[in-house]
Amino acid sequence: MKIKAVSLAALAFSALAGPALAGALDAVDDLAPFYTDSSMKTLKPMPEFKAAFMAKPKPMREMIMRECNDAAMSKPYAEFCANVNALGGMK
Repeated sequence: MKIKAVSLAALAFSALAGPALAGALDAVDDLAPFYTDSSMKTLKPMPEFKAAFMAKPKPMREMIMRECNDAAMSKPYAEFCANVNALGGMK
């Protein structure tokens, strides 16, 4: 019986904590302003990219920059992170 209770608690925790653990690069709504199309295949030109980046709240910009500096996170978003890293000195 204890195993069942522990399993159910772990399942409930993972269901509740999963979205909270998702990073900024995992949220489509957070990345959409940086792309020209809904398929999110083409990044906006750098001036528009910069404007979209600077429009984000500072904590979100910092989270995006942290995730782009993490090799595992940045790999699927290489082009996006290259632009973010180019803006890295801007606060």
